[in-house]
Amino acid sequence: MQTPEALKSQIGSTADLQSVVKTMKAQAAVSIQQYEAALASLQQYSHTLELGLQILLQQSASVAPPAALAPASSSPDPLGIILFGSDQGLCGQFNQQIAQYLDRYLGDPPIAIAEQRHLAVVGARPLPTLQELGLRIDETFAVPSNVDGITATVQDLLLMIDRWQTHWGTIGSRGLVPNQRILLFYNRPTSSVAYESVIVQPLPLDEAWLAQLRQRPWPSRRLPTPLMDPETLFFKLVRQYLFISLYQALAASLASENASRLAAMQAAESNIDDRLEDLTRQYRQQRQSAITAELLDVISGFEALTGQ
Repeated sequence: MQTPEALKSQIGSTADLQSVVKTMKAQAAVSIQQYEAALASLQQYSHTLELGLQILLQQSASVAPPAALAPASSSPDPLGIILFGSDQGLCGQFNQQIAQYLDRYLGDPPIAIAEQRHLAVVGARPLPTLQELGLRIDETFAVPSNVDGITATVQDLLLMIDRWQTHWGTIGSRGLVPNQRILLFYNRPTSSVAYESVIVQPLPLDEAWLAQLRQRPWPSRRLPTPLMDPETLFFKLVRQYLFISLYQALAASLASENASRLAAMQAAESNIDDRLEDLTRQYRQQRQSAITAELLDVISGFEALTGQ
């Protein structure tokens, strides 16, 4: 049985841990709001980019030929995979879930998996699980610590995709080749403490989406006039579309990471509260027993002195 002094020391240590957990909860909640705000800020930019593609497709019939939308042959094209995880721990099954999601996809894919495949991972935490699953990792990137660092990381990912296409021998005179298959695996938030694993294919462009843009009515009577070569402008817009897709994936992954951490901290806080309650109860019992024993000693001494 522990002494009251030992129990009091444990209560102090547990209270300090409770303070740390509460601080981490607050930081996770603030981070979620920041990353969700970053995602919301992309909506207007994404809408503007979509309008640019729309007017370009409607005014330039030669833009986006079939070769830019679909593979030119029946053989599978080179495949680039980018998986988004975390660098920090204390976020539950966040990294294991996305790594296993990728493994299940590669084990039973809805599309053919190319022999030429590159896998890049953002974050160090998923690496052990991916290596245990037997997946070869070609490149790794650090996770940005705040919203301001997302743009720099996305630019690094775009440069990596350029290197992949150079290695595959598919990069064109204008840079990015839209028919190369790029897949993004990441977790996206469904609530403040929940998330789901998703797969997004930004390239090749969805032909049905482009056809819809061609048929969509223009929102005003004034039609803008592209001043650049239509095909060159198309490739530049595609690159911006890829930038937006990567930015959204990274921001959603970071929001999900903090949602998972918030859920883990809430569970930890509940366990700590229960532990503190148990320790406090034991301490009070020990203290009460010690007081009772002291009173009995006083009474026994008094009776011995008075001869009663």
